[in-house]
Amino acid sequence: MSQGAVFRALHAREGAFIIPNPWDAGSARMLAALGFEALATTSAGLAFSMGLPEGCVGRETALDHCRTIVAATDLPVSADLENGFGDSPERVADTIRAAAATGLAGCSIEDYTGNRNDPIYPFSLAVERIAAAVAACRALSDDFVLTARCENLLWGRDDLGDTIARLQAYAATGADVVYAPGLRDLESIQAVCAAVEKPVNVIMGLPGAPFAAAELAAAGVKRISVGSALARAAYGALLAGAREMAESGTFSFAGTASSFAELEAFFLAYCPRAPDA
Repeated sequence: MSQGAVFRALHAREGAFIIPNPWDAGSARMLAALGFEALATTSAGLAFSMGLPEGCVGRETALDHCRTIVAATDLPVSADLENGFGDSPERVADTIRAAAATGLAGCSIEDYTGNRNDPIYPFSLAVERIAAAVAACRALSDDFVLTARCENLLWGRDDLGDTIARLQAYAATGADVVYAPGLRDLESIQAVCAAVEKPVNVIMGLPGAPFAAAELAAAGVKRISVGSALARAAYGALLAGAREMAESGTFSFAGTASSFAELEAFFLAYCPRAPDA
């Protein structure tokens, strides 16, 4: 089976599965070793690792990052490709083809424009963009799972009705999975899951959304991602340690750090030569 077919099969199983979001090869390998069955990139995690805010990473850099994450493990990987790195349906389709060539199992395309003053594409254009992405996916030689994202709730458009209408339209065009980051109560999550006939991805790790995987599965969720939450947790630990050193000159943060041996154990199998050679 291709990685895309393996990834699609996860969505056909009973219950929900967690797809965590690494931001480099090391975090990808650690997550694989812990038993997760698929991975997803995080555009914010990548940007932060480069010292940039989200939205400032170009397409070729993002695709190079996808190659790194794909090569790091044997797991299927879905990529956060933001708005497809362009406004037009044609640009989105071209990005899908380029993404598939990296070995990805799938990707997400969102309806956020990248313009904070006018953040969401008009409904008709948003649907045309997903339709172009679907057509590009179906023309590929291997299976490729397309996730269509509605970004309303992250940009102050707290209109659940419009969010559901967009997800329904994206599903109707052929998107394989739908996703509305920012859902913060189980009633809204249940409403989305009931309104669409495609698998629903929900993000955890945002403030005000503390639900367990079992609760989300009971609400109808199929896939649970965490976006930049793991990267933010790691950077939060770095900041706490750095602030302790800068402000008090102490080093107690090291007491809760992972040991050298624990971390190295995750990576020994990937070493191209014996560690003592």
